[in-house]
Amino acid sequence: MQAFLKGTSISTKPPLTKDRGVAATAGSSGENKKAKPVPWVEKYRPKCVDEVAFQEEVVAVLKKSLEGADLPNLLFYGPPGTGKTSTILAAARELFGHELFRLRVLELNASDERGIQVVREKVKNFAQLTVSGSRSDGKPCPPFKIVILDEADSMTSAAQAALRRTMEKESKTTRFCLICNYVSRIIEPLTSRCSKFRFKPLSDKIQQQRLLDIADKEHVKISNEVIPVKTVDGIFAACQSGSFDKLEAVVKDLIDEGHAATQLVNQLHDVVVENDALSDKQKSIITEKLADVDKCLADGADEHLQLISLCATVMQQLTQNC
Repeated sequence: MQAFLKGTSISTKPPLTKDRGVAATAGSSGENKKAKPVPWVEKYRPKCVDEVAFQEEVVAVLKKSLEGADLPNLLFYGPPGTGKTSTILAAARELFGHELFRLRVLELNASDERGIQVVREKVKNFAQLTVSGSRSDGKPCPPFKIVILDEADSMTSAAQAALRRTMEKESKTTRFCLICNYVSRIIEPLTSRCSKFRFKPLSDKIQQQRLLDIADKEHVKISNEVIPVKTVDGIFAACQSGSFDKLEAVVKDLIDEGHAATQLVNQLHDVVVENDALSDKQKSIITEKLADVDKCLADGADEHLQLISLCATVMQQLTQNC
């Protein structure tokens, strides 16, 4: 273009048509557009069943099912963070491939309603759809869909009963995977219709190795030290100030920086027990609250709200001495 304007030479390339010009513009804008950042928890989520860590028995059984391009109804239970959701998503990707995954899988998680109306409408309508058994890459594809119900133990009894009837009627076209922390909260008619798999808690060694692998791939330098002591000291300083606004700001910063609430609870416990400025009664009140918060976090409660509640109790006890 610059040469043409200067008059030194004329391009022999055919002029761009309207369509070609639009395509070229779209292509250049696409090249300049930066890729959307993906959270590491999604980026390094297992893409196939073989990548699931520390659940050898579950992986072995699922691989046998996948070889025959079939799955029974499944019930995954165990502590949070052990790979239950990641495992079924990886298995579904292997079964359906990338193209059919979104069409064949319905995932309902903790953010969705869990009442009987959802089961009657969303789940039932999806289960009634029929599908073909073919993939574009030629690999065998089962003629059924998968409904994943995460945190199924939070469903009402009426919703679970309605789900049982749906599982019976749509057994030819749909497979269900129920995921929960407490299998005792699932009604017996549902558990009897599923193959049950218990997910073991991940060992510290497995978790450490996985974190080191991710850090190496992301070129992040990390040390063996845990949350700095000054972080816990900052929480106590905010509690002693008596200002809830300051306390809320400190907690928000901790969450935004990615500190684990469970680790903070453990370190706060040690600091409270060793604090000579607190009476035995005050220590007992705070440690009781620590136990409640630890239980709520294990059940999957919101970290920000639990830390605010805990720090408010600590503030109340610390300001009594002022």
